[in-house]
Amino acid sequence: MNVVVVEGSESYRPEVLGPAIRRLLDPFGGMGAFVRPGERVLLKPNMLAAREPERAVTTHPAVLREVIGQVKEAGGIPLVGDSPGVGGIRRVAEKSGLLAVIEETGAELVPFDETVTVRGGGMFREFAVARPYLEADRLVNLPKLKTHEMMTMTCAVKNLFGAVVGAAKAGWHLKAGADRELFARMLLEIYLLRRPDLTIVDAVLAMEGNGPGSGDPRHAGLLLAGTNPVAVDVIAAELAGIPKKLLWVERAAERLGLDGWDRAAIETRGKGVEEAKLPPFRLPHLSDVQFGLPPFLKNRLRHYLTSRPCEIPGACRLCGICRDACPPGAIAIRDGRLHFDYHACIRCFCCRELCPEGALGVRDGALLGIIKKFA
Repeated sequence: MNVVVVEGSESYRPEVLGPAIRRLLDPFGGMGAFVRPGERVLLKPNMLAAREPERAVTTHPAVLREVIGQVKEAGGIPLVGDSPGVGGIRRVAEKSGLLAVIEETGAELVPFDETVTVRGGGMFREFAVARPYLEADRLVNLPKLKTHEMMTMTCAVKNLFGAVVGAAKAGWHLKAGADRELFARMLLEIYLLRRPDLTIVDAVLAMEGNGPGSGDPRHAGLLLAGTNPVAVDVIAAELAGIPKKLLWVERAAERLGLDGWDRAAIETRGKGVEEAKLPPFRLPHLSDVQFGLPPFLKNRLRHYLTSRPCEIPGACRLCGICRDACPPGAIAIRDGRLHFDYHACIRCFCCRELCPEGALGVRDGALLGIIKKFA
């Protein structure tokens, strides 16, 4: 039986958040149940991009501060690391408020720049992941609860994709990102390489809409914790009102028979789920109805049954971030505007995810538009 704890925290004020995180971990025996004196403890927040904390793109610095404090109380040596989707880790940490916390608490910022190649145990033969991620004595996963245009939701399992370093993320999008089911399986295989000792979800200020980078902040006032990220995601989705049919990672976990997918085998503690349940999150733009079709039909109908990114007139400042981040290289800048090669585009929406200006919109294929009109 997997245990997931749900607690309320109406704000990030220390006098509210600190006791809430302690209550969150009490059923497990506190942080001391996970950390021994002298152990190097890697804290893995969501550091997607250089955005301010109030935009709900990254794990809030107040959560990091409280977790660092409790790790130090248990005698652990706190490290903070990630590989941002765009920009250097120091720039992202500074803009998101995480760097100030790291420096004030005496924790160590650990760039994910050196990799180790690890053999996978499933469909994918090997992964190159950050050395600090593998070599830390303990791993504490600190995701943000957000909607996600490609995977519907990003939380505990998806946050571990940050163990893949820099441009290698684009390579995985190119290899597996054209099929959500395949991408979900890849995420789960990364999770299985190094299972976190503990996951603490920042859902005090979550994100809904076109997340994970361009959605809208949503006050949820919640924290979640568990030792199984799949089970944590199942409860997070239930609280956010996201139907299972849209949860690609959880569906893949069920197909693979991984522990944590079965809601009946998850015990929730702390604040009752029914009490904590929120009005359903506004979900991302429906971008694809081709999944489940035979491959020959997918290829023929792809442009009609999917959405594609497009430039919002007057909003783009031609910074080139989308062009440089695009896994298949389907974006170019010519004649003072963006140009998309939609035959090469895999519809991963990394461009929208990473655009700092929110300057990319979505255009529906003809059949998708008709389906949505009468759905």
